[in-house]
Amino acid sequence: MAAISVRHLDEDVASRLKVRAARHGRSMEAEVRAILPEAVATTDDYQRNLAQVIRERFAATGGFDLEVPPRQDMPRAAGCGTT
Repeated sequence: MAAISVRHLDEDVASRLKVRAARHGRSMEAEVRAILPEAVATTDDYQRNLAQVIRERFAATGGFDLEVPPRQDMPRAAGCGTT
């Protein structure tokens, strides 16, 4: 197993870590060991886009379908800002 030392840790961070560890009934070292695997996990495991979050939030309601109105006119090209 690897060992690390953290130097120059901000006092406020150390204090909050101590409180968090106490809440979980662990030492500061054990709390850090619990935090680190989550912190270094691949972003794919934890990162979701907004559409996924919205789908998950409303999945229990069965969702809904929106009627998309037909286009009346053909879309125009964007202008260059001059008239």
